[in-house]
Amino acid sequence: MMLTENLAFLEELREGVRAVCKRFDGEYWRKLDEIYGYPTEFVESITQAGFLGALIPEQYGGSGLGILEASVILEEINRSGGNAGACHAQMYTMGTILRHGSSAQKEKYLPKIADGSLRLQAFGVTEPNTGTDTTNLKTFAKRDGDHYIVNGQKVFISRAEHSDLMILLVRTTPKDQCVKKSDGLSVLIVDLNEAVGNGLEIRPIKTMMNHATTELFIDNLRVPVENLIGEEGKGFSYILDGMNAERILIAAECIGDGRWFIERATNYAKERVVFDRPIGQNQGIQFPIAQAHIHIEAADLMRIKAAELYDRRQACGAEANMAKLLAADASWEAANVAIQTYGGFGFAAEYDIERKFKETRLYQVAPISTNLILSYVGEHILKLPKSY
Repeated sequence: MMLTENLAFLEELREGVRAVCKRFDGEYWRKLDEIYGYPTEFVESITQAGFLGALIPEQYGGSGLGILEASVILEEINRSGGNAGACHAQMYTMGTILRHGSSAQKEKYLPKIADGSLRLQAFGVTEPNTGTDTTNLKTFAKRDGDHYIVNGQKVFISRAEHSDLMILLVRTTPKDQCVKKSDGLSVLIVDLNEAVGNGLEIRPIKTMMNHATTELFIDNLRVPVENLIGEEGKGFSYILDGMNAERILIAAECIGDGRWFIERATNYAKERVVFDRPIGQNQGIQFPIAQAHIHIEAADLMRIKAAELYDRRQACGAEANMAKLLAADASWEAANVAIQTYGGFGFAAEYDIERKFKETRLYQVAPISTNLILSYVGEHILKLPKSY
């Protein structure tokens, strides 16, 4: 639905998410951060409340909402001090299944994803030697009767240890046999419960922030042909639906982070007294907070525009990418403003600033580097010569 058509509904949605998030305070997230733990209880609660099934049609047990509503859900998780990265993939992978999956696949998976008995949290695209050069990926799936035999490696695949299903992008036709480099790629649904130990090995990667990141080693993994999404060799275009959704949803998370940082910085600047005056009275403190707020609000407008285009099934690649860049930049600015406002206390774990600071820094790099977005806009929007 359009934002302008249902502001009241969106506010109710926000309030519902906040009510769940209230049960998971800063101490809950700090304890998990210390041990690199997965927020199982939080994910179960947000699932049972129906929020992770937002994009799934009502006929399959979901809410049948659009990407705009989904983005508001993730925004509010981050704005409440949580980390939607623990469960956001379930939202953006829906674009690939809902738009390109078969009726049988939807009947088989969507009701269980909606009620939480199955988790679709892993998105297997990135590889060690190709990164964002997706069409050069090396993981190959060879047809063998009614199965594909998959071999390859993936890296920075988050939540694979906490997911039942994974969307996996593979090459099914060698690149040198394709007319276009984006041809010959296919999308498979992998049942991780069956795959682990039977051709798939998952190894955790410890990172700066608690993000449940892994690398995958795939050795003669057998995946049923019935798990192919759409048509063989056309997977790149299917994945783009998921990627545009991902950029919009990550933008929303960044906006949630930014608003959290600004609220924290503003409140602290009002309360912290130095030299007999609140530090927020000083323009050196006040102006950076105000500027960060303005940039978050501007990024939010691009997020809304991109989401509305996506929900109308109109081209939104430019808007989705620009929303992600603007929001990532604005949230990182707000993070720096917050830590500068708090001073030394910003580095103390009990204030949560340093935890959220690490979390929002990720989005300068993932799911796509801001530099790649600038290259995309330069080449595809401004029609400048290709820079890479």
